[in-house]
Amino acid sequence: MVEVSTSILSMKEKEEIKTIMGLETAKTDYFHIDVMDGKFVEKNTYEKMIEYSSYIKRISNLPLDVHLMVKDIKKAIYDFTALEPNIITFHYEACKNKEEVLEIIDLIKDNHCRVGIAVKPDTKIEEIYEILPYVHMCLIMTVEPGKGGQTLITDMLEKIKKLKTYVKEKQLEIDIEVDGGINLNTAERVKNVGANILVAGTAILKAVDYKTIIEELKK
Repeated sequence: MVEVSTSILSMKEKEEIKTIMGLETAKTDYFHIDVMDGKFVEKNTYEKMIEYSSYIKRISNLPLDVHLMVKDIKKAIYDFTALEPNIITFHYEACKNKEEVLEIIDLIKDNHCRVGIAVKPDTKIEEIYEILPYVHMCLIMTVEPGKGGQTLITDMLEKIKKLKTYVKEKQLEIDIEVDGGINLNTAERVKNVGANILVAGTAILKAVDYKTIIEELKK
């Protein structure tokens, strides 16, 4: 079953209640929280995402899908586990070595949260194969992290397919999430090669009817 995680990165100010409630009614599966620190990526959304996440927790029961694009992963984990997210995903590239990756995974689990590992477009998927048995989800970035509204890099389709094949061969029970340039034109392509959670922001928030586009993405 395909799920949709709606990025609230481009949510309009002063329309937060309307947007959040509209997305819940439209049956998005998750609110995708894009946490950026201005160091790992250029943009800084850190405080805004804490504010939005707190707001969502007060008015919605839908799970938070937190995507950390930060250098100080441990601080971000402590800041966001206080908001009881369903899953926290961190970037493989933000860690110095495999030991640190495993340490971060344990820290997230110790805070009673599911774990995701994210990889940038330039990172070879084979680099994280040995990490996969310890996580619940792998997030493949299909654009460079840090900006909304980008076009999907088509070379990433082969990467998703390769990951799906490996996961199937090893009988691993993990989700494959895809983030970047997802819309009605690209969704079918990423689903066909193995993605089962689609992150979409601009495509959903700019739509006239959230419910219709979310249903189309899930098909």
